[in-house]
Amino acid sequence: MRNILSSPLLHLLLLSLVLALMAEERSATSASEIEKKEEATVHIVYVDRPEGADPEEFHIRTLGSVLGSEEAAKGAVLYHYKSAASGFSAKLTPSQVEELKKQPGVLQIVPSQTYQLHGPGARPRGGAV
Repeated sequence: MRNILSSPLLHLLLLSLVLALMAEERSATSASEIEKKEEATVHIVYVDRPEGADPEEFHIRTLGSVLGSEEAAKGAVLYHYKSAASGFSAKLTPSQVEELKKQPGVLQIVPSQTYQLHGPGARPRGGAV
């Protein structure tokens, strides 16, 4: 009787198992990379001032056309800018940003940034004065 460990069928089975595991690992990595790329971050969207329309309604309609509904747009908007600038801030994925750039009235979309200010009277974090 032939030794089962030296069987070509067993080698083929093991090779198939290893290849299947490698393919699954690669697929899981690709899915996590896609999720990471599509993570929503806060952006500031500058738009033309709407003539004869409520700015907030205009913002919601503009964003709603990209997100699929006005309800989704209301959930994504964080703040409406109406005084010094016309626009809004919202949590958007990179693909949503690209779609929103194509909408009429959208002037510019920039990622939101937070700055730490250090001025007179600001104390260092780690020690006593």
